[in-house]
Amino acid sequence: MGITPTYSGCPATEVIQAAVKRALLFAGYTDAVVEQVLSPPWTSAWLTAEGRRKLAAYGIAPPEDSGARGVFCPRCASPATLLSEFGSTPCKAHYRCNACLEPFDHFKCI
Repeated sequence: MGITPTYSGCPATEVIQAAVKRALLFAGYTDAVVEQVLSPPWTSAWLTAEGRRKLAAYGIAPPEDSGARGVFCPRCASPATLLSEFGSTPCKAHYRCNACLEPFDHFKCI
């Protein structure tokens, strides 16, 4: 099985890979091999509608396919103001909603 990190320098890649391996072992796939795949690189186009909904429900604004709509608050759907290009991880930017005043992360991945 191959997994592709959203960001090639992501420090969580090894932890995610180990979690996938544990889940496969728990499901009975004792011979499963989990490999990191860097080509083709990950793109936000791979996110399903369900995945985007789950990110928003968790409080993270998912990247738009085209990026043309801008960034909207995952809680109240209002336009947001960028606070910093730097977020909690290298692949996220930190925003604050002008309407509900909640802070949130936005995936910068394209």
